[in-house]
Amino acid sequence: MDAIVQFFTQAINEGTIPFLIRQTLIYAVPLMIVALAGVCSERSGVINLALEGIMIFGAFIGVLFVRMVQQWEWFEAAYVAKDWLTLQLFVLLTMAVTALLGALFAMLLAFAAINLKADQTIGGTALNLMAPALVLFMIRILANQNTLHMAKGDAASWFMLKESYFGFGVGRGINKTPSMGFLGQVFVNKVYPVTYVCILVFIIVSILLYRTKFGLRLRSCGENPQAADSLGINVFKMRYSGVAISGALAGMGGFVYAMTTANCTSNGDVAGFGFLALAVMIFGNWKPGNIAGAALLFGLFKCIAASYGSLDINGDGIYWLKEIGVSAHVYRLLPYVITLIVLAFTSKSSRAPKAEGIPYDKSTR
Repeated sequence: MDAIVQFFTQAINEGTIPFLIRQTLIYAVPLMIVALAGVCSERSGVINLALEGIMIFGAFIGVLFVRMVQQWEWFEAAYVAKDWLTLQLFVLLTMAVTALLGALFAMLLAFAAINLKADQTIGGTALNLMAPALVLFMIRILANQNTLHMAKGDAASWFMLKESYFGFGVGRGINKTPSMGFLGQVFVNKVYPVTYVCILVFIIVSILLYRTKFGLRLRSCGENPQAADSLGINVFKMRYSGVAISGALAGMGGFVYAMTTANCTSNGDVAGFGFLALAVMIFGNWKPGNIAGAALLFGLFKCIAASYGSLDINGDGIYWLKEIGVSAHVYRLLPYVITLIVLAFTSKSSRAPKAEGIPYDKSTR
């Protein structure tokens, strides 16, 4: 018992557990918000396989907006003064822009699926193919390279919180102030506040979807659109709303992914996070609570895959995951293999909305 207590005490004191929690949240939160994007669309009756493409587009728009604002020097004074609160307003502004343009990009899917009654799977696949090509084309035009970067600095220096901002860990030697405690190391130090903004958005949209009249009407259009229409609900309007909310959340999730895990860069790729979000949505059975749990599970494995070589769990100087000789490629495969295994065992018990993927026709009953 004493050995177990000592093990966890060392892990906490050495900062490994705070690091794991922080990194897990960084990977899990984009999955949560994008999986919920899929729920909003599919609960209205439209299959949104284009989450990957919308994320790629949102990441590009977010990085481009940050780059342009830096060139305009709107927040230069705040950056020099390390005014972290004003810089977070910069992030919120960027998130709003990516949400708006993500919703507009998703309207391509909505128009094809709702007005043209096209096959929704093919429509989503088409957007997934178009997004990276369009983004890379725009990057080549704008920057004459294959990756779009910030105009100045990096994501951590502009948008990450540090304990020194609050007077902790400042100075040298005996004059150095104490560091934050365990909770501070987990939830404040080296954290992107955008993570908490996304969690708040996740909660608000979940309440909107399951605790409001609008959410009830939207979900009814994905279960029985004919019955909803007979009660005076505009099915086309509700489905457009569902896809628009889905596009906004996926675009926002793309930017959050780019900022927190790709150092605010865009290269037409989001490492399959859009498809992972679809898996999280199915594993979570289209329910926000289950989706949050599934996202944390996949986020943990993604964190291990990204940082296995530097994980010293109990501070004894031994990097066990690195020392056992397993190839780095195996760790990188872990999140996707776990996705396949989980889906193989859970997909049969998942219940999708009854009318998803079926174009609505008023003449049918």
